[in-house]
Amino acid sequence: MLTRSLLFLLLALALPASAQTLDKIQKSGTLTLGYVDNAAPFAYLDANKEPQGYSIDLCRAVADSIGAQLKRPNLKTRWVKLTLQNRIDAVRKGQVDIECGTATWTLGRQRLVDFSLITFVDGGSVLTRLQDEGMRRLSDFDQKRIAVIGGTTTEKALREGLARALVQTQVVLVKAREEGLDMLRQGQVDGFASDRTTLIGIVSRRASGDALRLLDADFSIEQYALMLPRGDTDFRLAVNRGLARLYRSGDVQKVYDRWLGPLGPPSVLLSATYFIQSLSE
Repeated sequence: MLTRSLLFLLLALALPASAQTLDKIQKSGTLTLGYVDNAAPFAYLDANKEPQGYSIDLCRAVADSIGAQLKRPNLKTRWVKLTLQNRIDAVRKGQVDIECGTATWTLGRQRLVDFSLITFVDGGSVLTRLQDEGMRRLSDFDQKRIAVIGGTTTEKALREGLARALVQTQVVLVKAREEGLDMLRQGQVDGFASDRTTLIGIVSRRASGDALRLLDADFSIEQYALMLPRGDTDFRLAVNRGLARLYRSGDVQKVYDRWLGPLGPPSVLLSATYFIQSLSE
């Protein structure tokens, strides 16, 4: 028979390590936020080495909300630079409290981390050279080469899309968006696959004068959300309170206009996403 002290110890060990995120933030006075660079207009470092972007602004609004909820108006934020490869582990291990970027919410990932309310709806696309006139749909890439960042939801969706199109395309795995873009420019691949808005962002930031274009139709839907520690319901509620208030007040439109306005107004799907998630207190 288990003694009472041993039973309490086992129960404590069974609790998720992240279950006290708000207590940790309250005691330290600091919220630790992770981001992945080179994901403009969602997350990138500016000339002053400060994180900027759509997702960054959403996280700053969440930080202000959490500070108000904890009655810590001077709550500090600490930014940690991550990679696409280590961002999930960083959240799992408590190295960051929130990952602020372009993470797609999937059921597989939810076995490892939790997610906030949806922050953006994007689609997977392929960037090609304008000179390659015949490259407008996935079916046009038969016997061609497409680069994509390995281990991402885009890689999985791309392979599934190619299988549906019944085309034999060589998928070339890269580690970063800049690597894939450089391979496309140098003619080492015929296309580079990633999220549509991110592709537009990295091309516009580099402003190199390349003649590039996107496919006529996306091959997937990507629902972005902030990644959070799994099992910490109180912290997830605190984060969602901040996002819901942003959606409810309409202030999210200012964030959108600042970073995505040049691409046109929010899509009908994204506008509906904001409206549906305008949860009341």
